[in-house]
Amino acid sequence: MNSITVIGSGVMGRGIAYVASVGGYQVQLIDIKEEALQNAKADINKIFDKGLERGKITSEQADKAKSSLVYKTDLSEAAKVSDLIIEAVPEKKEIKKSTFEQIDKYAPESCYFATNTSTMSPTEIGSYTNRPEKVIAMHFFNPVHKMPLVEIVRGLETSDETASVVEEVSQKMGKETVVVNEFPGFVTSRISAMVGNEAFYMLQEGVGTPEEIDKAIKLGLNYPMGPFELGDLVGLDARLNNLKYLHETLGEKFRPCPLLEKYVKAGRLGRKTGRGVYEY
Repeated sequence: MNSITVIGSGVMGRGIAYVASVGGYQVQLIDIKEEALQNAKADINKIFDKGLERGKITSEQADKAKSSLVYKTDLSEAAKVSDLIIEAVPEKKEIKKSTFEQIDKYAPESCYFATNTSTMSPTEIGSYTNRPEKVIAMHFFNPVHKMPLVEIVRGLETSDETASVVEEVSQKMGKETVVVNEFPGFVTSRISAMVGNEAFYMLQEGVGTPEEIDKAIKLGLNYPMGPFELGDLVGLDARLNNLKYLHETLGEKFRPCPLLEKYVKAGRLGRKTGRGVYEY
């Protein structure tokens, strides 16, 4: 295992590319937009700078990792030289289907495929390829360079070898791992989505302000971030999409709060738009 390709240079993709490069891999970060790649490069360089300031990495490690990380728009060419491809595109079925069909066409037979989905089925995603035994979910957490866990989720046909390889790769990236079997929402997304949704119901009911609810959850339950802070960070539209999927697959307890839907309709999506539950 030497070459890792990460598809999608958004918040998650750039974070995965960073930890993969620091882990010693040759990394290609792919996006269809050159501007998006330049933004990702600037953000990744800031993470390197902060790591140096805090003594998390040495200047030698940073230089080596930076030199191993390249930014490209041509997915087909990148796929041809990949040992592992990690997809981090938006949580929309048609985008993921198109992505996996394309990489299956160009990647060598030995290449493994991972999806960074937080809710979608790795079994279904594997069906978009001719190698479902080599498809698995690697669920990273935001911010990737700080959060210690990768939740590895096996699909119906995922082989033991694939699970073992991906677990080893995750550990070389400096991550702790759990390997679980597929079920909608896996472990962490089911709990996180439920807490975030319930917080919106409490806000809708006037139980407290966002600040009060976040503070109660952080200090009372020892969460590192409040549910509204986290929702604004990952994007309220992404949170809503996850809840809709969980509602469809797991039932009424995941019905999205009407207030959350209203925020998304208003374009209040969180940090990325400058306004969500909070203003930035």
